[in-house]
Amino acid sequence: MGTVRASASTSVGAPPGRVLEVLRDYAARPDLLTDNYSQYRVEAGGSGAGTVVAFHFAAGGRERDYRLRIEEEDGVLRERDELSSFVSSWTVAADGAGSKVTLEATWDGAGGIGGVFEGLFAPIGLRRIYLQVLARLSQAVGRETRPSP
Repeated sequence: MGTVRASASTSVGAPPGRVLEVLRDYAARPDLLTDNYSQYRVEAGGSGAGTVVAFHFAAGGRERDYRLRIEEEDGVLRERDELSSFVSSWTVAADGAGSKVTLEATWDGAGGIGGVFEGLFAPIGLRRIYLQVLARLSQAVGRETRPSP
């Protein structure tokens, strides 16, 4: 079993403070999410570190529930699942007059041949979903996005 990593980045035409403000608003987070996410709810807090959110996620024929506790450090929002090894991280950095935003997820992959397929295909599917989420983030801050290579 190895660590599986999926990520996507984009440029957003808003300063990091504005981007982080939108990302910290977990009550409004469903506006950024795709149809892969359902039953989204804020269980504690609602803005930034200490917030706990839960949702159901379905993609690629797999479904599972998540319960994420939010941590924040140096412009990075880390969403750590209390039910598994899954961790998503939002990194926001200055990029000219705007920001570069990277959404990355890591988790402990399955063992055996299933783990090989998971390590190959899950990052591809999740990257597609993350690019859609990042585009919605860009719309939420009122600017256009440019996917990074």
